[in-house]
Formats: sequence, C-alpha cells, structure tokens
Amino acid sequence: MVSTGEFTGLPGSVAVSHLSVYDWPAVDGVCGGTPHMHLTCSEAYVVTGGRGAVQTLTTSGYEVTPLVPGTVAWFTPGTIHRLVNEDDLRITVLMQNSGLPEAGDAVLTLPPQYLTDAETYAAATRIPTDVPEVEQERFARTRRDLALEGYRALREADGPEALAAFHRAAAALVRPRLAEWRERWRRGAEAAAAATGEQLDRLEKGDAGHLAEAVVRAELPSAYGKFGMCGRLDVYRGE
Repeated sequence: MVSTGEFTGLPGSVAVSHLSVYDWPAVDGVCGGTPHMHLTCSEAYVVTGGRGAVQTLTTSGYEVTPLVPGTVAWFTPGTIHRLVNEDDLRITVLMQNSGLPEAGDAVLTLPPQYLTDAETYAAATRIPTDVPEVEQERFARTRRDLALEGYRALREADGPEALAAFHRAAAALVRPRLAEWRERWRRGAEAAAAATGEQLDRLEKGDAGHLAEAVVRAELPSAYGKFGMCGRLDVYRGE
C-alpha cells in the first residue's frame, strides 16, 4: 500500500498551466489553437480572462461551448477540441495524470498521411527549441494549420468512419508510450487515490497519526510563454 507520505502532488494528481490562446488567424478566419485529442486524460478549462469558445467533435457530433471569465468547461478522452480566441482569451488549464495531456497524451488532427507512423507524425509536429522564438512560432503555426486541414475533413466527413479511422490511427501512434504513461499514472493518480484510502483506513481505526505528517508547498512557473498546442503556456515543474 502507498504511504500517505509518498504523494505530495497537487490534489488528485492534477497539473496546472496558464494558457494565453493563440490569436493567429486561420484560413477560415478564426483565431485560435491546434485541434487535437487526448486518449487517456480528461482536461478542464477555468477561464480567467477574455472571451472565446471551444469547438469539440465527438461521435455525438460537433458542438461549440462559449468561454467567458468564470466558465469551467471540461471534456473526457476522445474529444477533439479546438480553442477559439475572440478577445484575449486566457485560461488556467487543469490536466489529469500529472499533466500528461501536455506531456504526450495528445494526437493532433493531421491529415491521414501524417498519422501512418511515429516518425512521420513527429516530423510534422515537432517544434525545435534550439532556434530563435520567431522560428518556433513559424513551426507552431505550420503544425496548427496542418491540424486544421485534418480537422475540417473530419467535421465535413459523411458518416462515422473518418472519425473512427482517426481514433485507430491515434491509438496506434501512442501505443509505444503506454508503459511510460502507466508509470506516470501509478506515481500520480493511483498513488493519490491510495493515499486517501490509507487515510480513511487510519481514521476508521482511530489513528490520526498521518495528520502530523502535513506539509505545505508552493511554486512559481518553471517556464513562461512556451509554445503549446493551443497557445503560449506558463508551465510548472514536471509539465
């Protein structure tokens, strides 16, 4: 059993980043981020400023959820989502599994020819960190626009097969990384749940000893303005 002292991460093993959604216009005239999907993690948006929306595509269809300050919106794995920036949209993002959505659990909606193997996908989505920021932005915009091409095709597809094919391709792309993801889950969300279980067991027996092990932690972002999938990110250690 996991000791209560072994998990000291954020509650429930979520992770946090601060997001300023891209204001780059796309070919459809809409400003915003890169459409993508998570395979094992839910994600939540807490809107802190500005105005916009999140477009989503699932087997239930296409939806648009308005985002204004105070909105909390969240979605489960399998939801293709595209953030739209209408006026300086800023969001605090809550990510399941210690930030796995920004650390690997994401597949961009590239056209099918870019989803055939991990090398082809990586070449189309990588943003080099050893080049000037203006070049990083160019790479980020290029991959955003490529993902929008595939996203439009999925939205316009007649019948469910195109979306099902994307799901299959995404699952195949991430399969080599599942052992790494499982270990992240064990150290994080599983450990957090086990710690709560142990605390409940102790209290049931009249043992309040774990309360003497209390700790307080705080940290500032470890990086500011990182080019993410949806916008510029302020990220914390481990994300």
